[in-house]
Amino acid sequence: MSGKIDKNWRIAAMDMQTGKVEKDGLPTQNFAVVALQRRVFARSNVGLLVVNKESVNYMPPDSGSVYSEYNRNLGLEYNLASSNNLWTGKALFLKSFSPQQIEKDYTYAANVQYAVRKLTVSGQYEYVGSGYTAEVGYVPRNNYTRVNPQAAYLFFPKGTKVLSHGPKMATSIFFDPSFKQTDNETYLAYQVNFRKLSTLSVWIAHDYVKLLKPFDPTNSGKDTLATGSEHSWNATGFEFVSKPQNVLTYAFTGRYGGYYEDGTRLFLTADIGYRFQPFVSILLSGTYNDIQLPNPWGRNTFWLLGPRVDITFTNKIFWTTFLQYNEQQDNINLNTRFQWRYRPASDFFVVYTDNYLPETLGVKNHSLVLKLTYWWNI
Repeated sequence: MSGKIDKNWRIAAMDMQTGKVEKDGLPTQNFAVVALQRRVFARSNVGLLVVNKESVNYMPPDSGSVYSEYNRNLGLEYNLASSNNLWTGKALFLKSFSPQQIEKDYTYAANVQYAVRKLTVSGQYEYVGSGYTAEVGYVPRNNYTRVNPQAAYLFFPKGTKVLSHGPKMATSIFFDPSFKQTDNETYLAYQVNFRKLSTLSVWIAHDYVKLLKPFDPTNSGKDTLATGSEHSWNATGFEFVSKPQNVLTYAFTGRYGGYYEDGTRLFLTADIGYRFQPFVSILLSGTYNDIQLPNPWGRNTFWLLGPRVDITFTNKIFWTTFLQYNEQQDNINLNTRFQWRYRPASDFFVVYTDNYLPETLGVKNHSLVLKLTYWWNI
């Protein structure tokens, strides 16, 4: 449920119940999210967020279980949008609650941006405590502080095919609790925006990583780099995206430079699409990685290929099919989806998925999913 209470208040709520899975020891669980928002000043707002995950009829397990009795998050946020639209930003604080009392079970962050026609400047600060958990969702990393300043400037030439062009610089730095740097990614880019909406950008970057746990740089299972080992490298790349209004569209990206353990990495992507207006859209995508490292990894190359077809039969009936070959995972995936919009914002979906072995086309697994959504507007 979501909507306005009046011109100043908005509310949203969602609740989901899952069943028990005996063989995995997974109990019946309830998931609930409630958000309440109040408009302040001209265009800003403050919000309250409650997220709850609860195991129903929870029985403490005899041995270690990965399923907790409950996990809750309570948070406040402030969204800034100035009346003249020059300043935007956000500040938030979230605290998690779990059966075991853990220190530093909170996170907070803030960002602010100042943007005019030619200049954009922004900055972000975030902190995630060592004990913060969010089981409804995920926390990619704990126990760090991050700062992320950015700046961009645009020139607007007259009487050319170029609408605007200019540099952009950004850096993202991670620190441990003693404020020692553990990661750093800094890049300088130059982007050209053409009047027909195609774009071209080139960039150079420097990366530094201090590993927090063992890491396989090829995901091949050959070996891992040690916790605490330090790695840095430089790289350069480009990206071109064609004008989107054409029936034939294309995009290319490339990257070449260093990698972990004094290695090198070449990364290339290509997307080519064609629209048989107004009914059919076809997209062919390809990604190639060439990673060269010392022994035991050596040279590793990976292809990721995938055609996609979207068909619009009517303004209410749609069909999408996606096929992907993943050389690194040794997998072929087929996903096909039928959608019927039987009334505004209300849909019925039928989704079928298969995973195959590339050599024999033997089926690894398959699934059939039915989904019905109904929009009730009051």
